[in-house]
Amino acid sequence: MSEAVAKRFGELYGSAPEGVWAAPGRVNLIGEHTDYNDGFVMPFALPHTAVAAVSRRDDGVLRLHSADVEGGVTELRVAGLEPGTDKDWTAYPSGVVWALREAGHEITGADVHLASTVPAGAGLSSSAALEVVIALALNDLYGLGLRRRQLARLCQRAENVYVGAPVGIMDQTAAACCEAGHALFLDTRDLSQRQIPFDLAAEGLRLLVVDTRVKHSHSEGEYGKRRAGCEKGAALLGVDALRDVPYAELDAALERLADDEEILRLVRHVVTEDERVERVVALLESGDPRAIGPVLTEGHASLRDDFRISCPELDLVVDTAVGAGALGARMTGGGFGGSAIVLTEAADVPRVTGAVEDAFAAAGFEAPRVFAAVPEAGARRLG
Repeated sequence: MSEAVAKRFGELYGSAPEGVWAAPGRVNLIGEHTDYNDGFVMPFALPHTAVAAVSRRDDGVLRLHSADVEGGVTELRVAGLEPGTDKDWTAYPSGVVWALREAGHEITGADVHLASTVPAGAGLSSSAALEVVIALALNDLYGLGLRRRQLARLCQRAENVYVGAPVGIMDQTAAACCEAGHALFLDTRDLSQRQIPFDLAAEGLRLLVVDTRVKHSHSEGEYGKRRAGCEKGAALLGVDALRDVPYAELDAALERLADDEEILRLVRHVVTEDERVERVVALLESGDPRAIGPVLTEGHASLRDDFRISCPELDLVVDTAVGAGALGARMTGGGFGGSAIVLTEAADVPRVTGAVEDAFAAAGFEAPRVFAAVPEAGARRLG
C-alpha cells in the first residue's frame, strides 16, 4: 500500500513524495465515553491504517487528495483555514494544519495523497487515523520536534474546534501511541500510559470486530448532548469531572441526582465504566483474559440502558454472540451504529460468526463485516 500511495502521489503532483506515513484505526477494549470525563480508557491499534504520501510546499498552498473519495485534488490556502468552513473529508487533514499553525508552528503548505483501509463510520476512528498520519508527517517534515502525546492533543483540537466534533483524547492518542501486542491503558486526565500485554492468540482466544455497517457521526447532536449532560452532572456533584466521583461513593452521588433521571444515568455509566477499565487491567495483568468477557458484556448493558447510545444491530450482535457461546461482547466506539467486539475461544469463531450472520439475515439487516482484531503498532513512517 505504501508503494501504491507513493506512486499515485507522483502521478498527481509530478514528483515523488518526501515520505510516506501510516496511522491506524483503533478498537476500544473497554472505557467508553470516559475520555472526555477525565477517566480511563483501554484502546489498541488495528492493522487497518490511513497512509499518507506528503511533501512540503513553501508557497502557502495545501493540496489534498484521497484515493477513497471521488473527485480531484482540493487546493486550499493555509492562511485562510478557519474552523467551520470545511464540511468535507478534507476538514480532518486541513484541521491539523490549522491546529499546528494556531500552536505557533510555521507550516507553509503541503502536497498530500491519502488512502485508508480503516472503515469509515464503523466506530474504529477513521477520522483520528487521518489526523494523526498528517500530524506525524508534518512533524517529521518540518522538524517540529513534537512528542506523540502532543500530536494527539493537537489532533483532538483540530477535531473539536475545526471539524466541530466534541470528541475526547482517546482516539488520537491510540493512533499515535499504541504498541503492537498491547492494549493502551490511558489516564485521559494526565495522559499517563501503560502498555498492557494483550496477546489473545497465545491464550487460544480471539477478539472479533463486527462492523454492523450502520453509520454514525460524532458531530451530530446526540454525542454532544451526552457530553453536556456529563458536564452538568459533574457540576451538580461539585467535582471537576465525573472521574472524581469514587466508585465506592456512587450510590450517595446518585441519591443527590434523583430528581434528574437523565443526568443520573449518564453519571452512573461513566463512574461504573471507569471501574470496569480498572477491573480489566487487573484481570489481564493477572493472566486471566477469559475473565474480562463478562465485564465487556456488563459494559454494553450500561451503554445500552444508561448512556442509551446502542442500536438494534449492536444489541443483536451482543445478544447473539453471547448466546452462541462467546465469552463476552459489547459495542465499541461513539455509538448510534458502528461496531461491536466479541471475545471468544478461537475454536468457537465459526459458530459465533455464523450465528451473528444468520441473526442479521433473519432480521433483514445488511450483512455485517466480521474480522479478528490483532493489536498492531501506532503511527509510523513507512518510507
